[in-house]
Amino acid sequence: MRTAFDFAPYRRSTVGFDRLFDLLETGMRGDGVDGYPPFDIERQGEDSYRITLAVAGFRPDEIEVVAQQNQLTVTGKRAEDKDEGQYLHRGIAARPFERRFQLADFVEVRSAGFDNGLLRIDLQKIVPEAMKPRKIEISGSTPANDRIEAPKDENRQAA
Repeated sequence: MRTAFDFAPYRRSTVGFDRLFDLLETGMRGDGVDGYPPFDIERQGEDSYRITLAVAGFRPDEIEVVAQQNQLTVTGKRAEDKDEGQYLHRGIAARPFERRFQLADFVEVRSAGFDNGLLRIDLQKIVPEAMKPRKIEISGSTPANDRIEAPKDENRQAA
C-alpha cells in the first residue's frame, strides 16, 4: 500500500506555497515522532485555540515553552531522581521530550498554565489592521452627468 503522495505536479503550477508542501510532506513522514507526550488541540473560538499536553511526572519548572516566529516548541527535562526505593514497575515516563507545533501567521501565545499534570497553552490569532480586508469607495460622476445625448438634426427646427 502506498503511503506517500507526490506533490510535484502541484509544486510546478503554484508559486509561493513551498512551505505548505514541505509541511504536508513532513507531516506525512512523521519524522520519527513517537507521539510522546500526547496532546490535544482545541478550537475555543473563531480566532482562539488551546493546546493541552499530558506531561505527567513533570513539574512546571522542568518544562520550557518557547514561541519563535511561526513555531512553538515545548521541551521537558526531568531533574535527576534520587532513587529512594526499588521500583518493580516504572510506567510513568521520565524521558526528556521536545514537541514542535507550526503556527499560522499572526498566531500568538497568550498564556500557559499547568494543572494536574496537564500543560495548557492558549493561542490567539491577531491580524494587524493593515492586513484586514477593507472596503474601498469607488468615486466617479453621477449617472445623470454621464448621459449621452443624441446629435441634434439641424434640418429639423422647432415649430
